Amino acid sequence: MKHRGRAEDRSSDGAASRRSESLDAALASDKIAALKLAPVSRETEARLDSYVALLLEWQAKTNLVAPSTLSHLWTRHIADSLQLLALAPTAKRWADLGSGGGFPGIVLACVMAEMPDGTVHLVERNAKKAAFLREALRITASPGVVHLAEIGDNVDRITGYVDCVTARALAPLHQLIGLAEPLLQNGARALFLKGQDIEAELIEATKYWDIQHQLHQSRTGDGWIVELAAIGRRSEARGD
Repeated sequence: MKHRGRAEDRSSDGAASRRSESLDAALASDKIAALKLAPVSRETEARLDSYVALLLEWQAKTNLVAPSTLSHLWTRHIADSLQLLALAPTAKRWADLGSGGGFPGIVLACVMAEMPDGTVHLVERNAKKAAFLREALRITASPGVVHLAEIGDNVDRITGYVDCVTARALAPLHQLIGLAEPLLQNGARALFLKGQDIEAELIEATKYWDIQHQLHQSRTGDGWIVELAAIGRRSEARGD
């Protein structure tokens, strides 16, 4: 029985090693594709490498991304986050609502490390994910502040000017606008990463908000980026 147990352990270890090697190979290929879509400096690339290594380590105990997307981590998540920078190349101060595993907040922070006065506010209500975000900022030496709080209770407490507010896979558009309203009213621009059903979300949002929006098609899939420059609450007199 003991010999069979050891054989089973060796077989299990071998299978795990093969899975790890397969994932490493897939990530290496995916990274090349991602950085063609969204090139970065060598310094930022090194920070992103550290972030990915940390995420893979934590993923085993904390669900940071869907396991099915791990082999496409660079294109599905990192390049998807990096594309925001092309829409706001001069933005230095960002707020990321519902940062989760760090997309786009930590990715943006890795880039902001090269910008004077650059910083990212990461708002996350889950304590484990907030701990991960703090560790990611530390090991990448990237500028940012993690706010462990309910999003609606924290956004209006962010001090200082914010250039852009963003969110990814957090809530329907009309709810996102409500969460980001304090920042938008103070001059921030919104860049929300959304899926294919954006037209339906826009229709729903206009029931509650007067918005000036622009749609940008994602470089990394079938989704969209919703850019909002101005918003206003619709009055009850308009039949909402």
